[in-house]
Amino acid sequence: MAIAAGLIASLVIAGQRHAVEIHNSQVDMAMDFDSIKNLSEREGLDFQETLQQFKDAGITSLAIYDTTFEKLTRAGKVIAVFGADIISNYHSGALNDYLWREAVEAGVIDATRVYIIGRTLESYNAAKADLFLRYGENRVKSFALGEIEVLEVKAQFGAFMAAPLGIDKEELEIAKNAGFMILARPKNFSQCTPEQIQAVFAKLEDYPISEIVFDGPEILGAPNHIDATAEEFKNHGYTLGLIEHTSQLQFYNQTGMFELAERIGYDEIARLYAIPKDEQPKLLIDTAVNRWATTDHERNIRINLLRTYDKPAPGLTLLETNLKYVRDTAELLKAKGYTLGLADTFDNYFPSKFLRVFVVIGVAAAAVLYLSLISYRVNANKNFQLILFLILAIIFAVPILMGGGGKVRILAALMSANLFPALAVIWQLDKFRFARFKSFAEESEFSTVQIILAGIIALFVTSLLSMTGAAYLSGALSDVKFFLEFEIFRGIKLTFVLPLILVAIAFLQRFNILDEAQKNISAFEQLKAILNLNVTVKYLLAGVFVLLAFVVLIARSGHTSGMPVSGLEIKIRAMLEHMFYARPRSKEIFIGHPAFVMAIAAFLQKFPKSICFVLTIVATIGQSSMVETFAHMRTPIFMSFMRGVDGVLPGALIGAVLVLFLNFAASFRNLGDKA
Repeated sequence: MAIAAGLIASLVIAGQRHAVEIHNSQVDMAMDFDSIKNLSEREGLDFQETLQQFKDAGITSLAIYDTTFEKLTRAGKVIAVFGADIISNYHSGALNDYLWREAVEAGVIDATRVYIIGRTLESYNAAKADLFLRYGENRVKSFALGEIEVLEVKAQFGAFMAAPLGIDKEELEIAKNAGFMILARPKNFSQCTPEQIQAVFAKLEDYPISEIVFDGPEILGAPNHIDATAEEFKNHGYTLGLIEHTSQLQFYNQTGMFELAERIGYDEIARLYAIPKDEQPKLLIDTAVNRWATTDHERNIRINLLRTYDKPAPGLTLLETNLKYVRDTAELLKAKGYTLGLADTFDNYFPSKFLRVFVVIGVAAAAVLYLSLISYRVNANKNFQLILFLILAIIFAVPILMGGGGKVRILAALMSANLFPALAVIWQLDKFRFARFKSFAEESEFSTVQIILAGIIALFVTSLLSMTGAAYLSGALSDVKFFLEFEIFRGIKLTFVLPLILVAIAFLQRFNILDEAQKNISAFEQLKAILNLNVTVKYLLAGVFVLLAFVVLIARSGHTSGMPVSGLEIKIRAMLEHMFYARPRSKEIFIGHPAFVMAIAAFLQKFPKSICFVLTIVATIGQSSMVETFAHMRTPIFMSFMRGVDGVLPGALIGAVLVLFLNFAASFRNLGDKA
């Protein structure tokens, strides 16, 4: 009853979560302002026409970064000269302007300073305002050189030319007039002040800002004035974009990001992804396009920052290559049900604590149920079960009712991911052990069709029971912080290993895999007997091979693996991506589910229990993997559900083919022996 109540609460939370996720379906397609400008200059194209072509292709925002004096000088907007160069030109006779010569002769020019003059009054005034804002009056002063105003800056010339100056208003105007939204990417100031923060937001307030994604290792205002930055976000209603880490897990760590997110609210945050700069040139356009569809669908990315290709595709110009890349990405996203525009954000979703209490109480009940299924003493003592359940239920429920319970929720999720797949498999084991299946098990022979049908039905039923654990896991963790990956489930590797151990204990408590004639031998006694066995070299090598395969499977599980993926596997994954709503996991469709059908066949055909044991353990891999999928909380719950569902039928069919093949091979061998 407690498990059923917890399941109902979990399903209610799942429904609420799904409603939150389906309303988060608009993606901002962004590209760097400078990238498009450089491309147009490289190809000798009109910049305004190039911008329009990218807008028509699907780009909705232009990412604009802080400018630099190197960039301003190259664009001819201002001139920055090192004092030492002015003096050197004076002594070499190359300094022709008499005003500058007089300034050198009067000792006005300092060899260690930088001097700024403007080509246009507008560019000069903008640079002047940014210089005083960033460097302050102690490091910047102005003086007249005839009728020209000159700025003198105390700075090392090379570092000064590359240092961030502030977002260029001219670029903001160009983007606005071209019909784009603006993805602002300002950098933090050294020893940032509230006045500097206000000046940055004041510069942006007249423009259509889609999101703000800070550039560099710090957010604006870090570490001492995050409150001032948060206040500006709230006043302007801006969305904060956080950059997904290159490992595709959580975020690129910027100092102050967690504090700012908490202050402005998690409903004002969107996740940004950009294909790594060193990886994109290796990707074909079609591969990169599919990457975006998968990224947005599976990882809740809502800001796609596309990089331009530097080399043209065969038969296309460089502009055509990049327009095709953008257009194909936009069309595929629309086909997947996304709209393009301002990045959507999640509602500030946190489920009712009372629903969560029912979830954790159900987990406590599942723990007691498992203990009763592996321990004769616990099974026989109903009062002990009840007392233990009440103690665990209180320990789990009280912190949540008090408004906390973060660690309890993670523990409940971890237990759900491990217990429920094990309980589902144990239920199947008991079908072969108890009276309900007694007559079926005593039949001398079954047809191959009966065996296969029994295996497929058992797989579907067990998978449905395992999905109870998925609902519980989601119910324990679901909230906006997990959707955005401010919090993550950290027990992925354990959820792959522990269900196998739990099932192995239950199997050994039920069957003697060494001597089937001898009953009621405990798992511990069997384990001691196994450790005392004499093993030949061939079995030792086989064991090493199995162990290595198991290590690879574990290493390949979780958010990141570090294990290389073969070209063949990449092709198989691509094929599965196109065949199913959500690509089934390889360990389910090719390993766990086929082994499940074969395990049922082994039981029905009265194979040695040692073989049944191995197949049952391998079958548990598929069941635990289905639940483990839901630990990736950034992935929409419906997609995780469909990933599990999509793997069951093909996995069952592969298992059926293997059973057919083995039965045919055995029949053929028997005919040969008789002949």
